[in-house]
Amino acid sequence: MKFIFVTGGVLSSVGKGLVTSSIGLLMKARGFNVNLVKIDPYLQIDAGTMSPYEHGEVFVTEDGGETDLDIGNYERFLNTDLKASNSITTGQIYWSVLTKERRGDYLGKTVQVIPHITDEIKNTLKDRGKGFDITVVEIGGTVGDIEGQPFLEAIRQMKKDVGKDNVIYAHVSLLPYIAATNEVKTKPTQHSVKELRSIGITPDILFARTELPLSDRVKEKLSLFCDVDMEAVIEARNTDLIYDIPLRFEAQGLSMLLLKKLTLPQHRADLEYWKEIVQKVRNPKREVTITIVGKYIEFKDAYKSLIEALKHGGIANSANVKLNWVDAESLDQQNFASVFNSLKKKGMLDGILVPGGFGERGIEGMINAIRYARENNIPFLGICLGLQCAIIEFARNVCGLKNANSTEFDKETPYPVIDLMESQKKIKNKGGTMRLGSYRELLKEGSLVRKIYGVEIVRERHRHRYEVNNNYRELLERNGLTIAGISKDGDLVEFIELPSHRFFIATQAHPEFKSRPERPHPLFSSFIRVAIEGKG
Repeated sequence: MKFIFVTGGVLSSVGKGLVTSSIGLLMKARGFNVNLVKIDPYLQIDAGTMSPYEHGEVFVTEDGGETDLDIGNYERFLNTDLKASNSITTGQIYWSVLTKERRGDYLGKTVQVIPHITDEIKNTLKDRGKGFDITVVEIGGTVGDIEGQPFLEAIRQMKKDVGKDNVIYAHVSLLPYIAATNEVKTKPTQHSVKELRSIGITPDILFARTELPLSDRVKEKLSLFCDVDMEAVIEARNTDLIYDIPLRFEAQGLSMLLLKKLTLPQHRADLEYWKEIVQKVRNPKREVTITIVGKYIEFKDAYKSLIEALKHGGIANSANVKLNWVDAESLDQQNFASVFNSLKKKGMLDGILVPGGFGERGIEGMINAIRYARENNIPFLGICLGLQCAIIEFARNVCGLKNANSTEFDKETPYPVIDLMESQKKIKNKGGTMRLGSYRELLKEGSLVRKIYGVEIVRERHRHRYEVNNNYRELLERNGLTIAGISKDGDLVEFIELPSHRFFIATQAHPEFKSRPERPHPLFSSFIRVAIEGKG
């Protein structure tokens, strides 16, 4: 078993996830079977109960795991489906240990952080490494955080467990630039490495997150004071294109360095396909602007996979996709038409997208945005909550069901066109109890959705509780709405569309979770294509 452990210093969000993703991509390009694992030191069992403002989007795996957004980056870079088990939290580790303690597995011994928690961590990591040539493990948080100490101690012990030729420690740290003196400062990184070494871990590779190119003088200083080979000081400079990062690392000899330290055969790297992706993004032939009407727009990580899926749609159409963000709370009955008319005049309304979310805040603004798209033939794509808002808008303004709503937002609505399934009404615990993961969906023959996918049966990932109320399906269809996709058993609405519209599609699923730069999702590719065509 070969392990690469990625830690971070100085501050959070320094780029550990993209370093981990890039290492995985480079090792895969060298012909190795790679697994990527994220450790989050919070006490939750998974990310599912956290607000997007706390931790960004909740990424959902095929098997229904609610995970950190970094798992999404891993999937996009590796072009593979990961599992719930690729995400490890403190909550999972302690839950497992305490369950064993209650069973009496420890034979009366005092249960302690060392060795019981650290052994549980190590055994979990070894389990995740089974069947893979290399397992890359990202340790969330920052060196020095009290929550991360058991994990750092565990990965320190891993070198002894599996052998020094089978473990690499990679540390990602910030080199702040001080404009007043025109200097890149290494002292914060020196202190971060000192903290890491104080617990027995000496980095083999140092990723220096920086605004400016690293001079040889700075590299020599880092090498000397952090006890890292100069060739192992890797510049991780800021970039506007995350897909360029692996190529930058490769140009600095990273993958050969990793193979040498892990005593692995030095297969030739096949990165031509990745270079083509970067070239397409760098040299678009056209441009299109999509307006996203959401409720978490001040924190873009809440829509991380959605943003990337739209970019992938641009790659498929050789287009640069510009995003225009509109706060759903800013739209009301009096101003929404003027807001969108203004955007249209400025060329910023080639398409409208309403994304997922939870809670009542901003709902009326989303409904107004959908109404404008429907009435003005603007390409529209609705995701999860976007579908539910589209149903509410259609019921109110086309079917004549005034005050139609979801029982999530109005428990007393006279027309509950969106409601909980009976099975959901009985649920008390919130964590891990939504409709989660991959579900089979049947697409209606002759529908635009069926044409876009090119097949009758698809699988998409879900994360929601509320569904279209079947009591209103006949009325909706009688008034011109097409139920374009249903669940395998026919009980649940999965896709809707308007045949009279050039592109009006909404899905109860989250197709953005399955979009990759190498394999753009067909819904997003088609949405971008129609939006481009509308520009004339």
